Amino acid sequence: MAEKVNPVRYRRFESSPKKREARAKPATAKKAVALVSGGLDSVVSLAAARAELEIRLVLFADYRQRALQREQAAAIGAASYYELPFLAVDLGWLGELSPRAMRSGQLPAGSSAFEGIADVWIPNRNGVLLNVAAAFAENRGCGVVITGFNREEAEDFPDNRADYVSAVNQALLFSTRNGVQVHSYTQGLDKREILKLGARLNAPLSLVWSCYDGGERMCGRCPSCRKLRSALESLPAETRPLIRFSQ
Repeated sequence: MAEKVNPVRYRRFESSPKKREARAKPATAKKAVALVSGGLDSVVSLAAARAELEIRLVLFADYRQRALQREQAAAIGAASYYELPFLAVDLGWLGELSPRAMRSGQLPAGSSAFEGIADVWIPNRNGVLLNVAAAFAENRGCGVVITGFNREEAEDFPDNRADYVSAVNQALLFSTRNGVQVHSYTQGLDKREILKLGARLNAPLSLVWSCYDGGERMCGRCPSCRKLRSALESLPAETRPLIRFSQ
């Protein structure tokens, strides 16, 4: 026989939308964990967040990505630049779900292996990373997770879109006691606008690593490099930050 559920007891655990919204605005709302990949968007978003929030931790995800060493060095560099604590979280299992071209050690540096979205798509990667960052945020008394999304990539990747972030924030009202919320200061910008914002904020743009490859310099050929290079070349030569490619 199925167990009978006491409706009165169940109702005690229900939470109205208004109560959940109220939980999202405690004293922790001015404290943040910054999820930094070392790429342009996350570094500039971190730079912008510092004017409004107390950044308690720069969090980097190690999922055995192909450019792991370069990305981590860029993230550490950004944390050091702003004198912020840094932590790399081990998500090696996520790398097992990655396309071969995106895994560390699978192909030699410089291999042209990125032809389309299928070559770089990692199942639910952003969902995993944002939820991990939200767990650290709640644990450390922070109400905000800072990340770097942009308008251009949202056209190809649905988990970069503003409505995706809104959906994640709704879910976090249920899964975090202090109603942690995700925010990206670069969400509505394209790469050119992000470069200009970064320059205005004095962000350490020369440190960024926005390449899928892990060579000595950014390859200049993968989809991420092509977008960044195009944005750089659209700026007047005298205003371009020092970002170098191998070719």
